[in-house]
Amino acid sequence: MFSFKFVAVGLALMVGNANAEPMVDVLDLPAQHSELAVRSPLLDVAQAGPRLVAVGQRGHILYSDDNGKSWAQASVPVSSDLTAVQFPTPAQGWAVGHDGVVLHSSDGGATWVKQLDGRQLGRLMQDYYSARPDAGQWLDEGKRIEAEGADKPFLDVWFDDESNGFVVGAFNLIFRTRDGGRSWEPWMDRTDNPSSYHLNAIAGDGQHLFIAGEQGLLLRLDDSGERFQALTSPYEGSYFGISVQPGLALAHGLRGHAFRSTDGGLSWTPVNTGLNASITASTRDASAHLYLFSQTGQALVSGDNGASFTAVDIGPPVPVYGALVSPEAGLLLVGARGVSQRPLASAKQE
Repeated sequence: MFSFKFVAVGLALMVGNANAEPMVDVLDLPAQHSELAVRSPLLDVAQAGPRLVAVGQRGHILYSDDNGKSWAQASVPVSSDLTAVQFPTPAQGWAVGHDGVVLHSSDGGATWVKQLDGRQLGRLMQDYYSARPDAGQWLDEGKRIEAEGADKPFLDVWFDDESNGFVVGAFNLIFRTRDGGRSWEPWMDRTDNPSSYHLNAIAGDGQHLFIAGEQGLLLRLDDSGERFQALTSPYEGSYFGISVQPGLALAHGLRGHAFRSTDGGLSWTPVNTGLNASITASTRDASAHLYLFSQTGQALVSGDNGASFTAVDIGPPVPVYGALVSPEAGLLLVGARGVSQRPLASAKQE
């Protein structure tokens, strides 16, 4: 099994921990302040109203109130590597990461509290599934996860509003909240994923909610809102992300592969990206242009709703794990070298 975010964080830790002292449980160690955090590996970036928020290794969360010119480090209660962040409102946001961590902020990303971690997941599963006589498999899975400890990562997070959201991760890990994270409900039995493939990304547009994963896994929340059903996938390789907007879903992943659906995921059309490197990030701007970025720093833009892409000159290439475009900040990239701002004036749109 393969997940890009496993590799990205793993490489960073191999470099950063070569001469490390004996480990302290990162779930009990607040993220340490570092002047180098803005240049350390970061895996995702989001907008919280006018504020920018980025997350990455060792629990680092950075925020900027001047469109990326300067960054402050948030107060974070853990040192686990963080993989994704989302703000459904300017104030309310969630971040997820390794060790089963789910963090919540109610002040636009300046301070965070832990809502969930990997030490709780197995017990939550057992409590939930023990009341269901038909869920013996998942009850046993909960016991196994509890015995193995906090080693399962969440890889993405999606909230529809400040109450309703999902977190997804490795080996079919998926939990839902309906009360802003005060309680969590396991959903492992509600995905058409019998091989327990990694759930790498989750995204929605208010009408459809999709999950993209490894080995060509594509899921969509059914009309009842109570199960993720498998879609017919056009590809057997892993997807690392899915961009969703009204009338369009674009799944992207290994070796430059991207596939487009305009009918809610019922059918998919291959998109010629011209890339051989894996596509690791996507974003769109206020003018509905869609951008794709590769792990080697290549950038593409589409002005026709993802039907075709052309190259964007953004300067020297850097590995990209997350991206954001805004009128004020321009193009903001995060990756192995931290935060990078780039111009978009040289985009060639067809």
